[in-house]
Amino acid sequence: MVKIVHAADLHLDSAFSALTAEQAAMLRREQRRILEDIAAQAERVSADLLLLSGDLFDSDRCFGETADALCRAFEQTRARIFISPGNHDWYGPRSPWARMKLPENVHVFTSPAPEKIELPELGCTVWGAAFLSDSAQPPLASFHADGGGVNIMVLHGETGIPDSKYGCISESDIAASGLDYLALGHVHSFSGVRRAGETFYAYPGCAMGRGFDETGEKGLLWGTVEKGDCRLQFQPLSGRKYEILTVDITGRDADEAVRAALPEGCGRDIYRVILRGERDEAPDTAALESALAGLCCRIEVRDETRPRTELWAAAGDNTLKGGFLRRMKAMYDAAGSEAERGRVVRAVSYGLAALENREEG
Repeated sequence: MVKIVHAADLHLDSAFSALTAEQAAMLRREQRRILEDIAAQAERVSADLLLLSGDLFDSDRCFGETADALCRAFEQTRARIFISPGNHDWYGPRSPWARMKLPENVHVFTSPAPEKIELPELGCTVWGAAFLSDSAQPPLASFHADGGGVNIMVLHGETGIPDSKYGCISESDIAASGLDYLALGHVHSFSGVRRAGETFYAYPGCAMGRGFDETGEKGLLWGTVEKGDCRLQFQPLSGRKYEILTVDITGRDADEAVRAALPEGCGRDIYRVILRGERDEAPDTAALESALAGLCCRIEVRDETRPRTELWAAAGDNTLKGGFLRRMKAMYDAAGSEAERGRVVRAVSYGLAALENREEG
């Protein structure tokens, strides 16, 4: 039985371009601290192996403090560490992996074809491969593990998408691999622990979300692997979360409705709030973002409300107002998205305010 910790896709030094420069720098610092969390988890569970399945860096470059943080974290665990460079942090003569002086317990795979490291003292063999550019050929085609003891592979690649340029891995190749566990990276959400033939495999997901396509808790896997059995569990890490919250503001004050819907403890996280429901006038999203700004690390508000039926009530009138509403209703009906319909509703609100000589909103 081999005790492992499996993490992937840290994407250290990400740009976080949707955030302010100060927020982006703060999240990059927090990414570095997650390295310490991973090493601490390996020590807590007395892991024999720490498997890091690629894209630890967001590109083929990294800041000096990031390289220092990585080495310090690796030095904090007695586990043997195996790294499979991915399509973002691919291995090359000028990549961080070639230039850093890594601790002795770290091995970085540097070949596109699977290599093996036999560890008889642990009763296992560790396999791995590397991206040498931002794409890779199928790494498991015609592969079959012949190492002693428990056979484990750390690998970056994409399953379930034929002809993927990101190291395409088919379920049939996994089943024929002879591996006991395949520690994968590339997919940014936890896959669950799966099985193909006699081989268990999993994506732990990314270590910290970087946008609203990577919402919810992010973390690592830890547990044991042996012949015929794999017992792993998901462990959340400490990074800030991206979350999407939908709030119905029909008949309600938008500010009050959003405040009531935000969960306790949301202050560290980054939220996108989507407003739904029916309104006479479109909400002022900029003003709402400003009013809510202190509740979360960052909050953005999107308006996807619909106009009340009464908004178009005067569209049949033979008046300037009726003509305006008929034209705008046609644009609303032809709109291809909620966002576009929201823009039409806002235009109607401003137009009616102008026609009725009143202040909009």
